[in-house]
Amino acid sequence: MRRTVVALTAFAAAALGAAPASASAGTDAGWEPAPSTPWDVAAGVRCDFPVHGEPIVDEVVQRVLSTHPDGSAKLVAYKGDLVIRVTNTDTGDFYDADASGSALVDHGSDGSQFWTVLGPVLVGVGEGRGNVPRSLYIIDGAYTLDISPTGYKTVTMAHGSRTDICEQID
Repeated sequence: MRRTVVALTAFAAAALGAAPASASAGTDAGWEPAPSTPWDVAAGVRCDFPVHGEPIVDEVVQRVLSTHPDGSAKLVAYKGDLVIRVTNTDTGDFYDADASGSALVDHGSDGSQFWTVLGPVLVGVGEGRGNVPRSLYIIDGAYTLDISPTGYKTVTMAHGSRTDICEQID
């Protein structure tokens, strides 16, 4: 719990644009576009049918807050509007998923990630690969997402909701 509280506090400062002492106050220095790319998932991987995802609104920006000794990103803040059209490619049914949450992502040197999130984010989980059933979700609220080096996803909700997108477009 303490880790979540500390991470949420750090996230709030980053999301509100708090700048390190070396940066000029009141600027958005360091924020860069973080565009999403279209993707496809085969039937049975997330939903029982094949799915295509494509951003229709993408104003997400990222800010690297700290790096590993090798220069790779360690702690990254994300914010901005993102709506992804998720389409059942068998039927053409689609759902416009608002994934406009803000996140602070701590990248481990082992490939793990620890996300501290406020608001909605799109999360895909494979069979046996998380503490929630296989599907595509919009998870909304205040929560953490712990992704192990093997890709196992653990969602821990402080407060919020989960929308199963596969059910919306079945």
